[in-house]
Amino acid sequence: MTAGAGALPGTTGDGERRPPERGFRYHASEQNALSIAALACGAGSLVLLFAGTVAVLTSYGWTPPAELAAGITSAAELGVLGGTIALGVLGVGLGLLGRRIAPTRPAIEGSVAGAVLGIQGIAIAALFLWFRAGDVENFSRQFFDFALLGDFTSRFIRAAGNTVILALTGEAIGIALGLVLAILALSSRRVVRAPARVYINFFRGTPLLWQLSFFFFGIVLGLQLGVGVYQVAILVFGLNAGAYCAEIFRAGIQSIERSQFEAARSLGMSYLTALRLVILPQAIRRVIPPLTNEFVILIKDTSLVVILGLTLSQQELLSTARDIYAQTFNATPFLAAAAGYLAITLPMIRFVTWLEKRLRSGLTGIGA
Repeated sequence: MTAGAGALPGTTGDGERRPPERGFRYHASEQNALSIAALACGAGSLVLLFAGTVAVLTSYGWTPPAELAAGITSAAELGVLGGTIALGVLGVGLGLLGRRIAPTRPAIEGSVAGAVLGIQGIAIAALFLWFRAGDVENFSRQFFDFALLGDFTSRFIRAAGNTVILALTGEAIGIALGLVLAILALSSRRVVRAPARVYINFFRGTPLLWQLSFFFFGIVLGLQLGVGVYQVAILVFGLNAGAYCAEIFRAGIQSIERSQFEAARSLGMSYLTALRLVILPQAIRRVIPPLTNEFVILIKDTSLVVILGLTLSQQELLSTARDIYAQTFNATPFLAAAAGYLAITLPMIRFVTWLEKRLRSGLTGIGA
């Protein structure tokens, strides 16, 4: 009989009760008039804030900066912010009232959601009002001169590519090195384990910025090794990532039940053979999400190479932004660099979330 065959509705194959699957239609049907009104006001405050602001700024023009500043400080935008706060306050009031008298759990949750959305709308609108009280025209000229970026588009594209290359090659070195270090750190022999622990503790215990500075200015320049800045950055990123990957692999290996290793040894497998054929395939599957998270962190850490002085063709996003700022005395390139990092990291973060959901089924937690 297959698992679950003949099971009663609402139970698993072992007779264990499971909660019914309740999707959007169920929750929507359980709302009452008060929770619906709270949700409408709370969500409406955010919609009005963002859609209204975009509409006002578009009507005035996003560039040049003077027109953008005029749109931000306009009476129309003030009306949008006032309407946002009014809707938000109404959503909070209805939500708090609905939470007290809602007849069902979904209606209570709907009321709470409406109140939270209303609070978010009020907070963002208040922040925008504070921003409008400053020198908006000067700020727009310094940070929102989008026309200036058109002359440097190719440089930012090349910089984004360099950022990915630095992170990808560094992570590849780190994964290979980390796997070896993890196996050494798990050895029962202290003479084998100690050097690996020293390495891991050193690279995890010192700042990456210090490591980049020491390896380039201290070792490469001090010994006149003739190694380029780009190569040093990749090496240091790999050495640093190796220490963190080693701890990830160690936790993944230790999360596998000891009985599996003992069973493999009882079949005549050597220690390394059992590790390679039985333990590591399972451990690697478990550590894929944290390794991907480590890669996302490394992408952001590539910005630290700005202290080493890359050539124009080697510059990553932050180096490019600083170089353009030095030429133009305009800070808009820093916003472009931030957008570049987000364009790279946000898809990776979404991929990590999707991967964790795919691998979660049937896996135990990773623990030392």
